[in-house]
Amino acid sequence: MIKIFGHLAPDTDATCSALIWAWYLSEVQNKPARAYVLEEPNTEAQFVLRHWGVDMPETLGNLAADDEVVIVDTNNPAELPANINDANIAEIIDHHLLAGGLTTRGPIKITIRPVACTATVMHWLIGRDMERMPRAIKGLVLSAILSDTLEFRSPTTTPTDRAVVEKLAADLGIDISAYAAEMFAAKSDVSRFSEAELLRMDSKKYESGGKKFRVSVLETTSPAAVLARKDALIAAMEQVAAEDGVDQVLLFVVDILNEEATLLVPNDLVKTLAEKSFGANVTGDTVVLPGIVSRKKQIIPNLKV
Repeated sequence: MIKIFGHLAPDTDATCSALIWAWYLSEVQNKPARAYVLEEPNTEAQFVLRHWGVDMPETLGNLAADDEVVIVDTNNPAELPANINDANIAEIIDHHLLAGGLTTRGPIKITIRPVACTATVMHWLIGRDMERMPRAIKGLVLSAILSDTLEFRSPTTTPTDRAVVEKLAADLGIDISAYAAEMFAAKSDVSRFSEAELLRMDSKKYESGGKKFRVSVLETTSPAAVLARKDALIAAMEQVAAEDGVDQVLLFVVDILNEEATLLVPNDLVKTLAEKSFGANVTGDTVVLPGIVSRKKQIIPNLKV
């Protein structure tokens, strides 16, 4: 049985892409496969699976050295099980930059395309066999792309991403804006999470200028609900940084509808980073960054200390 999974802190794309590819391998390629998640997915991913009547994948657990695996929506060892290089990696499907560090037992299939979403890459790979795809799995493809593109607001969006969504929405009879609003509302409900959980929920580790960061993004249609917890979030940053082996946690609260991010500024390090990276004028413990919505294209590439 081939095990398929994405990155830690799984979002909608990582969760749905594992399920999409498990369907394709099992039902089209006749290769038994099963989707997994590495941790509990975010609230948007949970909503999407409920909406389309798809069971949540099991949590992976221990990865055995002889397990055959397919990695989706990442190629970064830091976002994968600690012993990933002991497994038999058969394939990687992704849309992020090539991180390096993975070791394979022989030549493998690697598909990394400059689009906004792994599900878009899979749509291209599946090709004519999309006609065989059940309605629910088509719904997962649609949902993953809407999530990663922020309903086409993200600068990572390509014409291919938009075309796939529009075609699937027509096939499924879905109003794109109405459905996306439901997804984003589900993502915005973070009331049951602790501050530490929020700081880790959608985050990636990154190093710049000799400093190690956990770069966290909370995409929401209700930024005020997150920013109301600003003091508690700032207080939790030091503990999370210490536990996770980084120098600083960076939290960007992305306002999906107004297409801007608010960066929490707990200290002089982050103040300097905001000024050097985004040309911001920082006068308090938050700063608004107009037009900043994408960690991959706008935040990570610009970080300077």
